[in-house]
Parts: sequence; C-alpha cells; structure tokens
Amino acid sequence: MQLKPVDVVDEISAHDFRENYYYPMRPLVIRNLAKNWPAYHKWNWDYFKSLVGNQKVALYNNIKSDAYTPINTADDYKTFGEYIDMIKQGPAAWRIFLFNIFDHAPELINDFTWPEELMKGFVKKYPMLFTGGQTSITHMHFDIDVSHILHTQFAGRKRVLLFPNEEKDKLYRKPFEVLSLADFSNYYDPEKSKVDYNQFPALQNAKGFDLTLEHGDTLFMPAGYWHHMEYLDSGFAMSLRALQPSLGGKLNGVWNLFGMRSIDTLMKKTMPHPWYNWKKKKILANAAKAMEA
Repeated sequence: MQLKPVDVVDEISAHDFRENYYYPMRPLVIRNLAKNWPAYHKWNWDYFKSLVGNQKVALYNNIKSDAYTPINTADDYKTFGEYIDMIKQGPAAWRIFLFNIFDHAPELINDFTWPEELMKGFVKKYPMLFTGGQTSITHMHFDIDVSHILHTQFAGRKRVLLFPNEEKDKLYRKPFEVLSLADFSNYYDPEKSKVDYNQFPALQNAKGFDLTLEHGDTLFMPAGYWHHMEYLDSGFAMSLRALQPSLGGKLNGVWNLFGMRSIDTLMKKTMPHPWYNWKKKKILANAAKAMEA
C-alpha cells in the first residue's frame, strides 16, 4: 500500500475547507472543531452509563463477515452498562455499530453544534455513536449511504486507514457489497499484519492515507471513502453525516440502501455458493485490470 498522512489543522475557515477539501474530496483532520463543545469535557463512559446503561445494544467482534453473512449481522447482545464494564477492564475486541444513543438520551443533542458553516445537508435525525474496546476492529468498507462524514473521537486513540473510492478495485471490493475481500487487520504492525500481498497483489498499488485520531480530533471523510479503523484504546466517537449536494450522489445512496443490499441479501439466501463464486471471479478480474492500468 502506498500511504501518506492526512492534512491536519487546528482550525480552518469555511471557505478554505470547501475549496481545499470538501469540493476536491480530500480528507482532513481538524483538531479544535469539537473542543468548544460541552461534549468534549462531559462525555465519558460513566456519564453514558448513567444515561443509557440499561439499553440493550448489538455487539460485533473482529471476525470478518464471510461470503454468506448478511451485512451488519450482530454477534452478541448486552446492555450498554454491561458492555462498558467489560471494555473498561482491558482489551476487549467488541464494538458497537451505529448506536443512536440520542434516541434514548435526547439531551445529548445539546452537547454539540452542527458545523453547518462547513457543509450543508446534515441528517440531523441520525448522529451516531461508535464505540469499541481496545483491539477491536472495524474492517475495510465504505458507508452504504455515501454521505460525507465528520467523525469526532471523544475517548481513546484510533488508527485509521483511508482510501478514495476510485481505489475500490485495488482494495478487492465485493460486488453488491460495501466490503473488501482483503483483511487489513494490524496493517500498521509488520509483525501482526494480516495484509496478504501474495493473495491480493493489487493492494501494493492502492494509494491511501494513514492516521491516528485522539481525543477531540475530527476527521472529515468525503463521501464514498473506504475506511478501516482499529481501536488502540477503548474509546468512542460520534459521526455526523451530510448528504451529498448532487442528485446523483443522493440517488447512489438510495440505490445502495434499497437496491444493492436487497439483491445481495436475496442472492445469499437463495443461491449462496454460485453467488459467491461469481463475486470472487469478478473481484479478481477487476483487481487484475486495475493493476494493468
């Protein structure tokens, strides 16, 4: 993989953000965007536990989904309080995916400000909390609704691997899915890395970004960006989503959510083996073509 650092600023004007990052679709880390929010100081494990500790949440482990698993299938369930107690004890490779904590504790909405000076189109019904124990992994994917994302880290450190959407074939994208066939676990550690260049040679040519998010950092992920995240410490982050301004961008998200995903789920149920074999053949053909380009 050919990786470079993401640009980092303490602050940025709306004009500079739009001209240099939003419109060109370039990622950026903004250090101070969230530091004036009450959430920066208030939000911690104990506070969340006091608010929503009894809520049942879906948990996900580090095992990559196989060829026949419907997308976003949970691996276990616990109360949020039980989950917090578990990950506070030390490394625990469990994460919570798309937990809308604000449905259960709407007062949390008052703890941050929508940064509408940077972009419009925020989906204000769905700010999302992402939590993970130390060593937990969010495997390489792109967000199915292809929205722009402002992802703010509130506790712990998180290692992030990013690729623009045009690198999808070099990442071995699964047709009709938002996932990569390759495993990027521990990509930054030569002794533990599961990145297999022999099996997936096109990865060597994939051009992306490598970064670490810390408390208060906000990552701008342009629409369609592929991302792989590893929790270096137990922590949590919030994502604010903004729809693409173009009609084509919005329609792409609608297709992914209601067309692409439905077709994939149906085929996995009715003819899983032929469907998987067709996908794998297509993945390898696309990667080979990308290597020749």
